[in-house]
Amino acid sequence: MNDDYERRSYGAIPVGTGEKPGIVVVDFQLGFTDPQYPLGGAPLVMRALENTAKLLTVARRHGVPVAVCNTAYLNEREMPYWKITAVRETFLHSHPSTKLDPRIYEPAYDLQVTKKGPSIFFETGVANYFAKERVDTVIVTGCNTSGCIRGTALDSFSLRYRTLVPEDCVGDIEEQPHRDNLRDIGRRYVDVVDLAYCTDYLESWARRNNR
Repeated sequence: MNDDYERRSYGAIPVGTGEKPGIVVVDFQLGFTDPQYPLGGAPLVMRALENTAKLLTVARRHGVPVAVCNTAYLNEREMPYWKITAVRETFLHSHPSTKLDPRIYEPAYDLQVTKKGPSIFFETGVANYFAKERVDTVIVTGCNTSGCIRGTALDSFSLRYRTLVPEDCVGDIEEQPHRDNLRDIGRRYVDVVDLAYCTDYLESWARRNNR
């Protein structure tokens, strides 16, 4: 960050890691991962899906709490005032696009919630689950970076979690909003890292705790 933000001390202090990690997986539902649907199959999202699946394999092996979510509504009347036609028309409980992608979802292990707003923490019970599990460090994965990832990261920060966002485990429709939003939240709220960093963190945490 060789810019005026850096000169004014933005991003000067790393968030770091705490005593116990947890992972949130935001909106890797078929509507975003299957190209047959209007919002599905963006290359950055698919890259993030593949990398998140790798991270989750390590996390589950070591007993790290995982919470996954989709976005779905009963009908348009229940929805917030979305400006996205595809959301209004397909993000319905009755629509197959709201099913979680099986590459990232393990029903016997993961806490699964359905969210109604951008953040996985908004009125879902995920924070309560993490409190019971004594999680203090949250790794945010999923899509889209400029929307629900940003919203989740801000809530994670506001809930006083140390927050890590691995760049290659989140994705968006276009690369520029992806980069711009990561740069912005990295200046203020989170450590922007990568899959290798998070994998090493989980492995070292497991060794310390005999997991």
